[in-house]
Amino acid sequence: MMMKFAMTTVAILIGSTAFAQTQAPPAPAPAPGSPAIFKPAADLAAVLANANVNAGGMSSSNVTTTDQYRVSVVKRDKAAGALAHPGNTELLYIVDGEGTMVTGGKLIAAANGKPASINEGVSQRFVKGDVFIVPAGSPHWFSAIDKPVTYLEVRWLAPK
Repeated sequence: MMMKFAMTTVAILIGSTAFAQTQAPPAPAPAPGSPAIFKPAADLAAVLANANVNAGGMSSSNVTTTDQYRVSVVKRDKAAGALAHPGNTELLYIVDGEGTMVTGGKLIAAANGKPASINEGVSQRFVKGDVFIVPAGSPHWFSAIDKPVTYLEVRWLAPK
């Protein structure tokens, strides 16, 4: 019994070390005056086209991630539950598609098989070219997707 416990502990420690090594913290943001981070549209489109759609009908293609911000191209085929990101302000630029986004109000937790939602938020129809700037901690929700939506998501640390 003691030998089994010791072997399990060693396996957990080795697995934890391997996991920690694969989960390196994001690189620091480039210093002022550094060259721009550039990603060609064709590269982003190819990664997004090959991304696996999750159970919520969403796929995401990372553009870049640093310790200060994360930029992704996201595609949603269907509405999903509401959420909020404490500590991060978010800009969503609608590249394609249309639907309805609810922002602000009070986040209502998922219950009884229903996804999280928002009470007393502001509902806004969106189309290609529209922009949302969601303050840190503000609930937001793609409550309806009428045509699959692709958007550029820029999430950065909110000032304290």
